[in-house]
Amino acid sequence: MNLAVQSFNPTCMINLESLVTTIPDFPKPGIQFKDITPILANPQAFSQLIDQMSQQVKLSGANLVVGLESRGFIFGVAIAERLALPFVPARKAGKLPGATVKADYSLEYGTQSLELQIGSIKPDNKVAIVDDLLATGGTALAAEKLIKMLGGKVSGYFFAIELVALEGRKHLTNGITESVMKF
Repeated sequence: MNLAVQSFNPTCMINLESLVTTIPDFPKPGIQFKDITPILANPQAFSQLIDQMSQQVKLSGANLVVGLESRGFIFGVAIAERLALPFVPARKAGKLPGATVKADYSLEYGTQSLELQIGSIKPDNKVAIVDDLLATGGTALAAEKLIKMLGGKVSGYFFAIELVALEGRKHLTNGITESVMKF
């Protein structure tokens, strides 16, 4: 079987925003959840999104990608592979083996903790923080705190979607902040 690898064609741009659906009252009443699943189900749209995010990460000078649990893993791994950079997962508390550092943060609908494995970030690392969505910025700030605890520097924050009305961008001051789609 001959499988051809299809790469992103910039002359056939897909309107990514049109593929994002809104799920009302998920995961709690009042939340308007932005669902990126249709982009994941469309190989050309996903490739286009990863190309756009990868270009932003490359311009930041990052030499390592941290993906935030859980959808940030999808984008982070793809970006890291595309740019030939190492990938490190930032996970919810209790999900990583070995010794970890931990930071608590607030979500727009609750609180959570994030962890990185000790030794996963080195002092010379310029780290791109990648996630699917920027809302209030709490998760990205927790990741920044962990990266700094381990001696790394943040090169920027990179999101597929930004919820502009929640003003999460104003809290992210270390490095650049980029998002592909704004709602």
